[in-house]
This record gives sequence, structure tokens and C-alpha cells, in this order.
Amino acid sequence: MKIGQVAQQAGVSVDTVRFYERRGVLPAAGRRPSGYRVFDESTVDRIRTAKALQDMGFTLDEVIDALHAHDTGGATCDSERWRLEAVIDRIDTKIADLRRVRRHAQDILRDCRTGRCRLNLQPG
Repeated sequence: MKIGQVAQQAGVSVDTVRFYERRGVLPAAGRRPSGYRVFDESTVDRIRTAKALQDMGFTLDEVIDALHAHDTGGATCDSERWRLEAVIDRIDTKIADLRRVRRHAQDILRDCRTGRCRLNLQPG
């Protein structure tokens, strides 16, 4: 498959395919004598898997590590569960941070509604 076909079937841009190849998400593609990359059918599934992991909250480095663990044949649910636990911990931290920021904004809004505005935006 040519890079454009892979990108279209995987639902990503050609630049994303190139980026994934450079970063090691994808194995290096073969080359035709003309220099064009040639990918096999499994590349589309690998890109979809990488995108699904990113959509779950995995960083790109975590995606690469998880795929490489799978590639070596030693990855099981038990051996890889920690990766998802780390993602959930990171999400929980973000949620807590957002709740703190929201409470602060609510406090300021409540003060504004009672005439004690703490948003002094005047220069000086």
C-alpha cells in the first residue's frame, strides 16, 4: 500500500503516517526502487490501535512502549495493566485540578454577584 492509501484507510493524514514512522509507532516502511514507501495491510490496524490508545489518554511515548511490548510477544493484560492504571491516575489528577480551578472561579463569580468583584482588570 502507498502512504496515501494507508492514511486514508486509517483516518489520519499522510504527515501523521510519516510522524508515526519516525517516532517508532510504525516499523520502517519498505521502499520501491522509485523511493516511494510501501506499507503492508497491518499498518492501518497499527495506526488505528495507536490512535485508540491516545484517545484513551496514553501519551505517544506510552503508546510506543505498549506497542513494542506487544511486538515482543510478552504483553498480557496482567503485565500491561499498569499502563492503564497510570493513565487513570493522570486523568484523576487533571480532574482534581479542574475541580479546584472551577471552585475558585465560582468563588470569584459569587463575589462579583454580591458587588465584591475581585476581577480588577484596570491598568495601573
